[in-house]
Amino acid sequence: MLKCLDINMIKNNIIIKGARTHNLKNIDIEIPRNKLVVITGLSGSGKSSLAFDTIYAESQRRYLESLSSYAKQFIGSINKPDVDLIESLPPTIAIHQKYTAQNPRSTVGTITEIYDYLRLLFARVGIVHCPKCNKEIKEHSIAEIIQLIQKQYKNQKIIILSVLTKDKILQSELNLKSKLNELVDAEIKKIRLNGKIHNIHEIKNTSLHQYNKQNIDAVVKIAVLTKSQKAVIFLEKYVKKAFELSNGAIIIISVNNCKPNETIYFQKFACLECGITIPKLEPYHFSFNSPHGACQCCSGIGTKFKIDPKLAVNFNLTIAQGAIKPFKCNVVKNFNQKMSDLEVMAKKYSFNINTQLKNLTKQQLNFLFYGAGIETEETEKTEVRLRGAPRSRTSVFSVSVSESKFNGILNILEQCYCQSNSDFIRKEIKQYMQIVICPECNGKQLKPEALAVKINDLSIHDITSQSIDQIISIFNGLIKLWQKNKKIQKITSQIIQNIQSRLKALSGIGLGYLTLNRSVNTLSGGEIQRVRLAGQMSSNLVNILYILDEPSIGMHQKDINKLISILKKLRDSGNSAIVVEHDADIMRSADYIIDIGPGAGENGGKVVAKGSVSQIKKSTNSLTGQYLSGEKFIPMPVKQRVGSGKFLKIIGADEHNLKNIDVKLPLGKLIVITGVSGSGKSTLMIDILAKTLAQKFYRAKENPGKHKEILGLEFINKVININQSPIGRTPRSNPVTYTGAFSHIRELFASVPEAIIKGYKKSYFSFNIIGGRCEACSGDGMIKIEMQFLPDIYVECEICHGNRYNNEALEIYYKKSQWSEESKNISDVLNMTVESAMNFFKNTPSVYQKLSMLYDVGLGYIKLGQSATTLSGGEAQRIKLAAELSRCSTGKTLYILDEPTTGLHFDDIKKLLSILNQLVDKGNTVLIIEHNLDVIKSSDWIVDLGPEGGDKGGEIIAQGTPKDIIKIKKSWTGQYLKSIIN
Repeated sequence: MLKCLDINMIKNNIIIKGARTHNLKNIDIEIPRNKLVVITGLSGSGKSSLAFDTIYAESQRRYLESLSSYAKQFIGSINKPDVDLIESLPPTIAIHQKYTAQNPRSTVGTITEIYDYLRLLFARVGIVHCPKCNKEIKEHSIAEIIQLIQKQYKNQKIIILSVLTKDKILQSELNLKSKLNELVDAEIKKIRLNGKIHNIHEIKNTSLHQYNKQNIDAVVKIAVLTKSQKAVIFLEKYVKKAFELSNGAIIIISVNNCKPNETIYFQKFACLECGITIPKLEPYHFSFNSPHGACQCCSGIGTKFKIDPKLAVNFNLTIAQGAIKPFKCNVVKNFNQKMSDLEVMAKKYSFNINTQLKNLTKQQLNFLFYGAGIETEETEKTEVRLRGAPRSRTSVFSVSVSESKFNGILNILEQCYCQSNSDFIRKEIKQYMQIVICPECNGKQLKPEALAVKINDLSIHDITSQSIDQIISIFNGLIKLWQKNKKIQKITSQIIQNIQSRLKALSGIGLGYLTLNRSVNTLSGGEIQRVRLAGQMSSNLVNILYILDEPSIGMHQKDINKLISILKKLRDSGNSAIVVEHDADIMRSADYIIDIGPGAGENGGKVVAKGSVSQIKKSTNSLTGQYLSGEKFIPMPVKQRVGSGKFLKIIGADEHNLKNIDVKLPLGKLIVITGVSGSGKSTLMIDILAKTLAQKFYRAKENPGKHKEILGLEFINKVININQSPIGRTPRSNPVTYTGAFSHIRELFASVPEAIIKGYKKSYFSFNIIGGRCEACSGDGMIKIEMQFLPDIYVECEICHGNRYNNEALEIYYKKSQWSEESKNISDVLNMTVESAMNFFKNTPSVYQKLSMLYDVGLGYIKLGQSATTLSGGEAQRIKLAAELSRCSTGKTLYILDEPTTGLHFDDIKKLLSILNQLVDKGNTVLIIEHNLDVIKSSDWIVDLGPEGGDKGGEIIAQGTPKDIIKIKKSWTGQYLKSIIN
């Protein structure tokens, strides 16, 4: 009986024994299967170590072990996580915040596979239109063409021509001689060259080279059209023959009229008026990742890098003084020849290389930037003495001399950028370039032929550029439209079913405001997670363990309930869900909660409490339980700050979905921009305000979003935009190098007597420079393994065992103080947590100050040398914040933060608010995009956007203090804020 009970327990629970990954303290725990489980705790307590680095890592290892020996040779060995035993572990799918793909082609439509189904739909039932005249065109059968000919040329004498070569129609290169022999064998006696008919035998006996680039048509038959059956059979026979010879195109000429009436007919999709053919449509013709469908100008990206004259040219200098900045770096081939051409051609435009560019006319600048245009020829008289003739006898010849041509500096630099294989040259030129919309496709990424295919007058781009909620309405309309067409219903039923299920999953998770052509690179970590979660919902898998990393990131409180219903739906479908989360509503909806703590870093790694929500609330050891029960809370400020009395005013914000709004931001206050997901918060603060300020203060290249003007810029003298982008993309980047503390630490090691004796300088202790670093891994401590069909992974270097340095560098030890016996080598220091390093370097102010800032923003648990690739977006943002806090404040600084509470526990949010309040109390302005209600209630001023996301957003719903906002009934933020304020 006991044995049977044990088997059931194993079946119903994931059993973990002896988990010691990172800071986990040899924990044993049973996690119920087929339940919604939340793992929570302070930042750095070990939540991700348990969920991802132990459970998911072991599941991934077991999967890779199941592969064949052939597949394993491409993967290498995967280390087992530091755990004694994991039993009853189902197949696991991890959905992280971070999305490793940086490809600009990756869109919401492609990663959800909706775009693949759309391509198939357009290829099968799309109606083809002419890219030029927009008229509907279709394939013509021979029977249809014969009917058209009979109708148009009734009772007329006609010539039937077979098109052999035709510019921009067939686009094929033929071997003329062999083609003429084929025509002779086919009993063709005449051909037409550029409109004139010749005997084929006359042409064969002449030089064929002169006809290579001419339009060539074979004269198949001259006939008179009558109503007789014999004439119809006769016409059908020779039309078929003409098509066989031409591979799809024939010409009919009427010779009855003074002006011959000529018509071209195609068997393929073709516009008879414009002379354009379109190949038989396949799904790849609608793919911007395929050369068949991608715009040739931008290769399917939709944007291009273009030289910006404002960046590349100094108008206050002359060309001789170096006005053209990229030319100083020797990035242009044949530079001297091009400068010589410029000097020669500049004379025609009445200036020279010693003229200041600001004094040039518009025409002269146009020549300088874009070139002379048409190359001309001039006749020059030259005296020439013939070979063997006496010196007294000379002849005068008129020689045609081609004028030097200058293509323009912008064209020259763009050509160098495209053609160069040198990373240095491309990097140098790129700093003078701007990203612009492709002029050929206008950002639509596809060829004109693909964009001309429509369903219900909508191209594939017209659909993907709509919001997901709008696309759902479009497909509801299509279903009604095709109700009576059984053929189309049969073709499209499965396609539309797959599209709709994915669209509804995205909308149901609060992402209805996204467009399918939205680049994945522009999504937040939370949005990426929810897009991938929606994709899993449509897959209908069962008996799967899903592990999610704070899926509520970036979600308004209004949308949290949608996320909870999706998680419960996953659970109810026979799956298990483990969610690493801090949101109170999700915790209250969980079946089981595991609270990790009690502290962060070395002070964490233990299971503080586990059980249902009510059990967690009653636990005296659980800090999370105390906040859930209301025993602990973040208090509201006693009063709002008065501020400086000055304002930043954004006038006419009209980018993306913003509705030409005017926003007033009081300076010297803690300001929160809030609103439902997709309401326009990031567009207003990042795309418009932050980019405008970056151009003003730092000469940034990126152009701000559409707006009329921003007033009040004179009241600030510094702007710091602290976003969630990584502090680096390689293992070399880490918190201690980013904040600048490592430079001081290396100086300390170089000052050790033993290092001085051996001649070790500060640079010897850098893992980026040859010297003391391990050369096997180039100072990374990790070796990158390319996984072929899986994401690349990093494994520990077998030479230095992850220490980054060689044995000589590791023999140098620095003491905590002259009275202390505790000493560390450079690798030991990098493996210390911020908290322990503060204690070690407390007598070194230059290091201690920077480390204390990391501790103050709630990062005391991270290691000094922790790789940037392992940091979450919220951790990266707080490292940037710490780096800025260690610098001197001007008192007129504007800090812009994008959801700084990402990854923070209730208690960590309390610490963060204390830091932000310190900044504001010094006279600075802190502007935050945030959904967390504790932060919103603690602010001095709120700007609430909405009322919904996407096209339904972009308006100011409310502005004022928290107490003002809760009075606005149409404000979603106000409604949720009211419950916690009251």
